[in-house]
Amino acid sequence: MTPLPGQSRPPVPVRTILATIGLVLAAALALYLVVETRRVLTWMVVAAFFAVALYPPAAWVQQRMLGGRRRALATFLVFLMVLVGLGGFVMAFAVPLVQEGTKFAGQLPQLIDQARAGRGAVGRLLERTNMLEWVENNQDRIDSFVNGLTAPAAGVLRSVATGIAGAVTVFVLAYLMVLEGPKVVDGAIRVFTPATSERIRRVGADCARSVTGYISGNLLISVICGSLTYVVLLILGIPFAGLIALFVGLADLVPLVGATLGGAVAVIAGFLHSTTAGIVVLVFFVLYQQLENHLLQPLIFARTVKLNPLTVVVAILLGVELLGVLGALLAIPAAGMIQVILRDVWDHRRGRLKDEPTVGQERRPAVAPDHSGQEEPEPTITSLPPGPH
Repeated sequence: MTPLPGQSRPPVPVRTILATIGLVLAAALALYLVVETRRVLTWMVVAAFFAVALYPPAAWVQQRMLGGRRRALATFLVFLMVLVGLGGFVMAFAVPLVQEGTKFAGQLPQLIDQARAGRGAVGRLLERTNMLEWVENNQDRIDSFVNGLTAPAAGVLRSVATGIAGAVTVFVLAYLMVLEGPKVVDGAIRVFTPATSERIRRVGADCARSVTGYISGNLLISVICGSLTYVVLLILGIPFAGLIALFVGLADLVPLVGATLGGAVAVIAGFLHSTTAGIVVLVFFVLYQQLENHLLQPLIFARTVKLNPLTVVVAILLGVELLGVLGALLAIPAAGMIQVILRDVWDHRRGRLKDEPTVGQERRPAVAPDHSGQEEPEPTITSLPPGPH
């Protein structure tokens, strides 16, 4: 209330001042905790993402294979299959890498001799680019650079150890979320009314289907990309075709730029093999990128996540800006979940016609049977009651 002329403004109550200071301090403390625990919070978000994706398979195994019982056994079986799949993927990547690395180490002295003599693919490349002369003239700089890699190597080892610890933590958290998730959700939604609880369950199920659809669709696209790349590299006779194709398929999991990054490695390998092979691989990836962006992704994601291409691009750009590669991976399912929630809020606020119109406070059917068993319309129809329908 504005004071009149000549009147003094009433003092602000001390309780209001203290409450405002308390809110500001609480917000600052919450922000500080988020910044300090951002790594753990990231692990929790990733674990929740995988838990939402793996919850439907665990529920299916529990209902179809175990008769609706033994939730712990169903969760264990699903995660065991996931662990076996990840182990097979790692072995498929590591075994060829070790074999080819051993083979390369055995051929390294011969390759060095050929390079020095200007023979072979590497030697001809070094001779055309005058790289060998540059190496000989800058040997001291190269030695000092190699000696200075000790500290970065230690940092890389720490990053690898942190990554392994994070992967184990995410796996355990996701397992516990899937196992104890129904109990936590049931306990949390009991504070709401039955109608609101059912609405929360329905929205949660739609979000889970969106995430599961994104994962299955993205894996399908990556398998197609890796398989086609392997066929092309195998036909051209490019070495390490399986390993390169596996890397391309793994990189293709990253939306928009993944296929380009993986294709760059394949193109370089093609040009190292021969100029013709490099041109063929380059043309293949240009054509495949168009195929994936304009046919595969819209077709698959439209049926799984149900997002239009503009929303996909905006979500990925925002995710990359916030969380880098992790943000790019989580952007599409997060956008799908937001779309599900916003659609439910819109439908709830707008109201929708019920399957069976009713009248009166008792919500009797608008078309009720008479004593002869025939249906006759009620004489008076009131408006639909407010609220969700």
